[in-house]
Amino acid sequence: MNEEQTTDYAIKLDIFEGPLDLLLYLIKKNEIDVYNIPIALITEQYLHYLNIIKSLNLDLAGEYLVMAASLIHIKSKLLLPVPEEPTDEESEVDPRLELVKQLLEYQTFKEAAGDLGKRPLLERDVFVRSAPMPSEIEKSDTEEEELIEVSIFELIEAFHNLVSRVDKKELMEIDMETLSLADIINDVMERLTREKNLTFDELIGDKRGRRNIIYMFLAILELIKLKMIKAYQTSAFGVIRVFPAVES
Repeated sequence: MNEEQTTDYAIKLDIFEGPLDLLLYLIKKNEIDVYNIPIALITEQYLHYLNIIKSLNLDLAGEYLVMAASLIHIKSKLLLPVPEEPTDEESEVDPRLELVKQLLEYQTFKEAAGDLGKRPLLERDVFVRSAPMPSEIEKSDTEEEELIEVSIFELIEAFHNLVSRVDKKELMEIDMETLSLADIINDVMERLTREKNLTFDELIGDKRGRRNIIYMFLAILELIKLKMIKAYQTSAFGVIRVFPAVES
């Protein structure tokens, strides 16, 4: 089956995160100083993530492509030879300066929004009990490590790794199974209600085909968008676990 025909269902990534989120994620992942960004490395990884996003049937918002063009432009300016007698403007302005400013400002607002979001709101938190949070999970499950909520890009990377492990021969087979995203969403919620939390591997089970993996990924994204589930992992890029947002 042609990979482009895997599914006709697509989710726009911009409902979850934006290009600055992806840059901050890459900076954090590579332990980079935001004031001294290696543009060549970040540009390469950014474009790599865009290819992953496309392969998982996610629509790219135009702003992602604009940022890609901006990174390539900055990279090209940094590759230009330095004039023997540069003007004051050429010697003082770092092409990365504007990007760094955007990232720092965005990070400040994002952290402030996150702090506000943690505050209890009337009729949002007072009538329901939260699902078992990391502190309530058995120590054997977490290996006594703190769990943190994962970003969309960590989810993308995890599912891309699963897809990459699919046997190439399987991609040549014609899969006549009819998949319904709604059915998969209902199945995920039923299993989470019963089991309380599950890893990606447990959610997928023995259905390791590329179509099944992508449909499961789309179902999880849709449920996160609807605030029906949350995903956590250990701080050291550990196993990702999915939880219902509220306990039934």
